[in-house]
Amino acid sequence: MAMGLVQILNRRRFWQGRWLVVLAMVSCWLVIWTTPGVATGDQVLSSGVEQVEIGEPADGETVATGSPMTQGSALFAAGRLAAAADVWQQAAQQYETQGNHLEQARALYYLALADFNLGRWELAHQANGQSQTLLKTAATDTALLGANLNLQGQLQLVLGQPEQAIETWQQAAAIYVSVGDATGQLGAQLNRARALQTLGHYQQSQQLLEQSLAKIQTQADPAVKATGLKLLGIALQAVGDLERSQSLLTESLALTQPLVATKPIFANQASATLLSLGNTLAASGETAAALTHYQQAANLAIQPLARLEAQLNQLQLLVKTEQWSQAQPLISALPHQLQALPPGRDTVYAQVNFAASWMRFAQGRDQSAQTRIAQLLADAVQMARGIGDIRAEAFALGQLGHLYETVQQWQDAQQVTQEAMQLAQGLDAPDLKMAWQWQLGRILKQQGQTDGAIAAYSEAVGSLQSLRQELVALNPDLQFSFLETVEPVYRELVALLLDNQPQQPQLQQARQLIESLQLAELDNFFRHACLEAKSQLIDTVDPTAAIVYPIILADRLAVIVSRPGLPLIHYETRLPQPEIEAAIAQLQLYLNPHFFEADRLRVSQQLYDWLIRPATDFLAETQTLVFVLDGTLRNLPMAVLHDGQHYLVERYGIALSPGLQLLEPQSLSVGQLDVLTGGLSVPQQGFAALPAVDIEVNQIAATLPTTQLLNQTFTTDRLKRTLNDVPFSVVHLATHGQFSSRVEDTFLVTWDGRINVQDLDALLQPRRRDPQQPLELLVLSACQTATGDKRAALGLAGMALRSGARSTLATLWQVKDESTATLMAQFYQQLAENPGMTKAAALRAAQLSLLQQPQYQHPFYWAPFVLVGNWL
Repeated sequence: MAMGLVQILNRRRFWQGRWLVVLAMVSCWLVIWTTPGVATGDQVLSSGVEQVEIGEPADGETVATGSPMTQGSALFAAGRLAAAADVWQQAAQQYETQGNHLEQARALYYLALADFNLGRWELAHQANGQSQTLLKTAATDTALLGANLNLQGQLQLVLGQPEQAIETWQQAAAIYVSVGDATGQLGAQLNRARALQTLGHYQQSQQLLEQSLAKIQTQADPAVKATGLKLLGIALQAVGDLERSQSLLTESLALTQPLVATKPIFANQASATLLSLGNTLAASGETAAALTHYQQAANLAIQPLARLEAQLNQLQLLVKTEQWSQAQPLISALPHQLQALPPGRDTVYAQVNFAASWMRFAQGRDQSAQTRIAQLLADAVQMARGIGDIRAEAFALGQLGHLYETVQQWQDAQQVTQEAMQLAQGLDAPDLKMAWQWQLGRILKQQGQTDGAIAAYSEAVGSLQSLRQELVALNPDLQFSFLETVEPVYRELVALLLDNQPQQPQLQQARQLIESLQLAELDNFFRHACLEAKSQLIDTVDPTAAIVYPIILADRLAVIVSRPGLPLIHYETRLPQPEIEAAIAQLQLYLNPHFFEADRLRVSQQLYDWLIRPATDFLAETQTLVFVLDGTLRNLPMAVLHDGQHYLVERYGIALSPGLQLLEPQSLSVGQLDVLTGGLSVPQQGFAALPAVDIEVNQIAATLPTTQLLNQTFTTDRLKRTLNDVPFSVVHLATHGQFSSRVEDTFLVTWDGRINVQDLDALLQPRRRDPQQPLELLVLSACQTATGDKRAALGLAGMALRSGARSTLATLWQVKDESTATLMAQFYQQLAENPGMTKAAALRAAQLSLLQQPQYQHPFYWAPFVLVGNWL
């Protein structure tokens, strides 16, 4: 797990660089200097000022001669960012002395660019601001001002100011329009799309990307068009649209490859596109195709570093997929290539990347490699120190600490990891701090230093929460690797807190961690931090409810139970995680009517013994059980747990919560209920007919005031217009739908299309809705979880929260629509006839009415209906 995080941190540097490429390329297209610059990959810096010598190189050091701007460009291109920053700082001072404000502004901009790449964001902000001031007051260079604004937007985004970044990039776009530069405008649009994605404005982001594509397609020059398509493909990859990313990168490659035959310089462009395409394919799980593209990128690359980057990505994927024999040739060849690279940040990161893959490859195969890996990492540390790159040094030191951790040299591991942490503390680098805090926690735990381990883990969680926006919006690799890089930090800390008879402070912290993990999982699902926790826990407003927090840990199933005004209680079942998950999967299987009742009851009682029985006395006066479920438990209806005599639903009302701090603690006002029903009773878009939907919506209409949209009238546009006209308190959709752990596969079916979960809030929460007239209840009566997806119920939680409804009633699997119609009629009748009844109690009564009917006694018919959210 730790190695995976180190590789992702390395990829994080790659992604920041790729987004900076948009900025750098646009700057170069706009700012045409008279002297050629020095290029590496896509980054180009150049200057047209007179030749000025600055100092002498140190012994053994080669620096480009010429103007300070050219020297800085050469250092920057070589990855010696700190040295480049020093040169440009001196240049800015010289130009200030000479009174050359335009060149001073240009030098300050380059200085800001170097500081940005070094992670010195405040210094970058200062230098870029000074450059802008000079351009606006003492000098005029519209193109350079556009580059300044581009960088300013980048800085605002990484500093957590996406709204300001959008405004800045709009200003940059206006400048590009004024100078007639379509490519510059494209770069600004791509950056704005990323910022909108960060804020969760997916539709606006998509519109901008579509506009960008339209402009690219009008380009007559194939080279410019190929570059634009490549940039857009990378942008779409960053926002998670992998299918479109692959399509555009493939189109870019098709345009670039013919150019290589006549102009070999385009080989680097084609290689970079192949590398990006390989990354998209790898993220999509298309391993073989990704490996092929990495190999092609390496074969085509002219620059050694570009070739090495492709090979390192290839090796990382081979190791991840345990293709050891294919990885062996790269393990043998890459050390020699690394030795040939000049000192620079990219070289340090390449060494650390290779060391991470080599460590995993060597485990159980070549223990003698550990010494060589240690030497490689020590060399990387020394190189980082030599070029003055503190972030790269912290990165390399932390990985060296992980090497000591893997060989159980605990004291060395602790010392080196603490050194890496101290370096990271001095940087604005919460990602590095989190990685090494987590690593230190593991090391201290192995040495029996529990208090120190808990402190280190707690700091790691704090760093994760400070990274909340970036984890899901600026770093797609972490989004794709959530299970191995983020989630374990929470779970391992919970396990530490629950060891050795925890007291109330430990139980309270563990409960809060489980809540925070729920929030992190939903952030990861949506790919942006769209959910805000509330300071008041809703269980404090319902004295008859108990909250049950089960969490699946590596060696146990732990449960914390909360009742208002009482101390928390805790109990656990010590079993390996695979055995716990096997029992859950077995009960899911036995809920099919084709299996024997005795088998179903046996497993159901086993899970009851684990989850509920130890708390029976504690729950004596409880009416409602609210489960904050974890892992594969989310796919299982708690109503089917059996104590040997009764199902759980026969004793309690049951609700699910994705996290109590996300809920609005208001009770239902039945007198204000007005219902919009929509659905499909006929086959549509490959989905089967639901003939009983007609009965279902008519029975609802007989109970409550209802507006109906059925079949041909149930279109996305008609639904949107109807919801805009009337603030319905209940929206009941009797249509096919699917819940999945993938946001793009979580949807509802309409007559003319699908409503994705990302679009649900805009549809159900029109701007004209009065906050005093909220959407009380969303009912999805014919949905199901995706087959074979262990985390599919995340889609249900996501749908519930994205809708903005206080409560959502949905199905975990699709059942006969006749029994669904019967249950729904009972549910609404209970609400209408019993003022003050909670939604959880109304659902329980409806489920019991089916349970008492011989044809529907089996849990298959009544158990899949779950209430998510506010149960009041």
